[in-house]
Amino acid sequence: MDGWYEDFAAAYVRGSLAGATDGRSNAELLALGRAAGLKLHRFKRTMGLPRIRAVLGALRGIAPTHLLDIGTGRGVFLWPLLDAFPSLMVTAVERDDVRRRHLDAVRQGGVARLRVLAADACDLPFEDRAFEVVTALEVIEHQQDPAALAREAVRVASRFVIASVPSKPDDNPEHVQLFTGDSLEALLLTAGATRVKITYVLNHIIAVAGI
Repeated sequence: MDGWYEDFAAAYVRGSLAGATDGRSNAELLALGRAAGLKLHRFKRTMGLPRIRAVLGALRGIAPTHLLDIGTGRGVFLWPLLDAFPSLMVTAVERDDVRRRHLDAVRQGGVARLRVLAADACDLPFEDRAFEVVTALEVIEHQQDPAALAREAVRVASRFVIASVPSKPDDNPEHVQLFTGDSLEALLLTAGATRVKITYVLNHIIAVAGI
């Protein structure tokens, strides 16, 4: 189906409706999911978003084998990531129970290279340097203590941390921090990164921090 991450949507249906999906095609699964009231809109393609293109471009130059995504949410970045890197192992950290169940349904539906965990982004349950790359996309601006999240991201990354934040005020009441390129760079350097490259895309700032 054009405009959708069809394989992941089908996996979500399989994981959500276990036992009723054996032997069905993707098209049949999506129809079944709609009939069951599953919200499949989260699997619409978003690779055209400038910030997602920028992050995927950075990752192509890094070519990681295992990545930690902090604050995955409903998967706006996760689905294009898994689609663009078909061999990449991804651990998704998400505190919200409902969103985490939706993500884990995709894993249960056959996407075995996805692992989904509940964890505090400011106190991650991983050893130092456990992941080649850590991504924190549209997450830091939600934190009352962004320095704690930045320290944890740098601690568990062995090569790079990639972060994105809005570049201007908006009407989202959950956005409690506003960064400039300089302040985002300073945040990551203070957290222990050795170098930070800042780029700007439509309404967003992208930081690629080397460890």
